[in-house]
Amino acid sequence: MKKSKKYRCEVCGYIYDPAVGDTNNEIEPNTPFEELPDEWLCPTCSVGKERFIEIEE
Repeated sequence: MKKSKKYRCEVCGYIYDPAVGDTNNEIEPNTPFEELPDEWLCPTCSVGKERFIEIEE
């Protein structure tokens, strides 16, 4: 199984980890960043997905 990539918010540094999801916003664990709803916002600073960059592990 291919591991989903993590993404970092350019504004506040929040890391979206697909293995964890975002349970505060009803995003289940194992949800790839690409499958997040378009209206999803950073849970820390409320910017949109366009302000996230893929990070290397």
